[in-house]
Amino acid sequence: MRPLMYAHRGASYRAPENTMAAFQFALEEGADGIELDVHTSRDGVPVVLHDARLERTTNGRGWVTAFTAKELQALDAGSWFDPSFRGERVPLLEEVLAWVKETSLLLNIELKDAPGTAPDMHERVVQLVSAYGLVDRVVFSAFNHERLVHLKQLAPEIERAILYVARLYEPWVYANHVGAIGLHPYHEAVDALCVRGARAHGLKIRPYTVDDPERIRKLAEWGVTAIITNRPQQALDVLTH
Repeated sequence: MRPLMYAHRGASYRAPENTMAAFQFALEEGADGIELDVHTSRDGVPVVLHDARLERTTNGRGWVTAFTAKELQALDAGSWFDPSFRGERVPLLEEVLAWVKETSLLLNIELKDAPGTAPDMHERVVQLVSAYGLVDRVVFSAFNHERLVHLKQLAPEIERAILYVARLYEPWVYANHVGAIGLHPYHEAVDALCVRGARAHGLKIRPYTVDDPERIRKLAEWGVTAIITNRPQQALDVLTH
């Protein structure tokens, strides 16, 4: 069986990342799931953006958490990528969940941190995932592993995965310590031994962000659970041929 394929921030090579356009393209290109990033607005609403600040992917300036959800949705989140995407909005997490519910897509929600993040961010995100009946289709991931400890206490039924960049010695041991059951390593921190160890200890392993066809092929040979890529169509071509 081939690894599953998650589109990183949607089909982000083809449309502005973390927008509904990018998610729609990911679906059309055959992705099994999408990966997205969540911050909270000033009024505590979970919104879909990668950066803690607005400058790179919108026409706004400042911290995400300094603006209300309504103000964030008034920004242009598409023109930076290409003028044809002018007017593309910053999605609310709830909008994305409502859309995903009508598809068969899996969902990797990365929880981000920024100054002013709502203290009840976890609760709000879990409530939304539960309200849309997506508990079995979601994995939470974070570089801040304290978030995962909290999430295990809050919603043990939802999968949790540690994000990390450097190679870890026996990462399955550490993951167990923080209550995670998945590994989301930077792909260059992965080798065959790591994959075998993860699978032997019952952990899913989904390396990110993998766009090189030969690297995709090698990770698949080693037996990763899934890959996370900016180029879903290319990855699917590699994985199915």
